[in-house]
Amino acid sequence: MPGVTIRDVAARAGVSPATASRVLSGHPATSVLSRERVEQAVAELGFRPNAQARSLRSTRTSTIGLLISDVRNPFFADLAHAAEQQALELGLITLLANANESVEQQNRYLDVLLAQRVDGLILVPQGGDNANVEMLASSGLPAVFVDRVIDDIDLPSVTADNSCGMGEAVQHLAELGHGRIGYISGPRSASTGRERFAAFQAATLACGLEQDPELVVFGDFKAGSGAAGARQLLDLANAPTALIAADGLMTMGAVRVCQELGIRIGEDLSLVGYDDIDAFAIMRPALTLIAQDADEMGRTAVRLLHQVIAGEKPEPVVLPTRLMVRKSTGPATTGENR
Repeated sequence: MPGVTIRDVAARAGVSPATASRVLSGHPATSVLSRERVEQAVAELGFRPNAQARSLRSTRTSTIGLLISDVRNPFFADLAHAAEQQALELGLITLLANANESVEQQNRYLDVLLAQRVDGLILVPQGGDNANVEMLASSGLPAVFVDRVIDDIDLPSVTADNSCGMGEAVQHLAELGHGRIGYISGPRSASTGRERFAAFQAATLACGLEQDPELVVFGDFKAGSGAAGARQLLDLANAPTALIAADGLMTMGAVRVCQELGIRIGEDLSLVGYDDIDAFAIMRPALTLIAQDADEMGRTAVRLLHQVIAGEKPEPVVLPTRLMVRKSTGPATTGENR
């Protein structure tokens, strides 16, 4: 049939143009059902892919994909910048995509990046429905997890040891006399959310602190949930004298609520944030925080991916976290000044 395009094939097969393109170029990251549908549509429509274009798609592109969780999160912005610079040093161009803490948006970008024929992919997985990530892992395309992992999917990874910094934070607050510590957790669908929550539970237990379930609220790694979590904890009849927020954006939300309520951080309430974000150092008071090295994480992820592209199987890398004590934490108060 003259004038038949790949979009016509995709429409007949009931798949996206990106999926049809991957099938026709022989890309391994396609399901058996998608291949069958596309091949049937090609036969029915008499589509003839351009041989020269097909040949071009089969060559190396010297590009890699980097799919991060939230471009607004300064931690991921720093990670992406470091990864991009490391990639350039290795002769690779980085295509950046933003999942926006959404499985659906993650999957859309996975389709796009695979259609671009990237040589490899660095991914901060969102958790939840992992079907698309499982297909990626089984496709043979070089891929690396960064910051987060999916437990049952075997890919090289670079993550942080979430237990050491959290343990130091809880012990620091306990030594200041805080018996009730509120915790604004990330989602349990994300490995970082689960690991940091488990580390908080273990540390409070080890320090002999209260294990009241009301002291834990679950957010989504966004500022709005940090604000909502802080407000819920501070509205308790027996409110905590200290808060820990499990990521940078949720920390910002908690700070905003304290300001709105007239709570003096470091005096009326101690607050520990997460991630070594520049703004936290210049706040008044400067925030005590659990720091992880975003630059090293980004650079390491690219180095691991480069090894995978070369046919190697690198071991997982776990980077340390540590507590940076500043002025936002102080001796426990009774809460009478709130």
